[in-house]
Amino acid sequence: MQTETKSYRRFIAWQNAHALAVKVYEVSKSFPKDELYGMTSQLRRAALSVPTNIVEGTGRQGHRELKNFLNIALGSLAEVEYLLEFSKDVGYITNIQYTELDDLRRKTGSPLWNFYKSL
Repeated sequence: MQTETKSYRRFIAWQNAHALAVKVYEVSKSFPKDELYGMTSQLRRAALSVPTNIVEGTGRQGHRELKNFLNIALGSLAEVEYLLEFSKDVGYITNIQYTELDDLRRKTGSPLWNFYKSL
């Protein structure tokens, strides 16, 4: 059972999504305190939703359920894309931080989309 539970770790999409979520949490620590329940929470939840939906999908039975969870992960990744752009535009993150985070997002999106299409 332990091996089955950790099987998600082998997917590049999960590895990149995990790295993105960790980086989002790190960068969002510097967001204004009055955004704790606004932008900070929204961005963190969207970023964390990507790897957690991959994990949940791989823990389900059958490709149909997995595909549904990967679809949700793709939607959350699109949300992250906008929230990162918004965070940059309002000055919560620098252009350098935005570029780094957006690169991680792109590195997550391609294998995630390919994984989704393969089912």
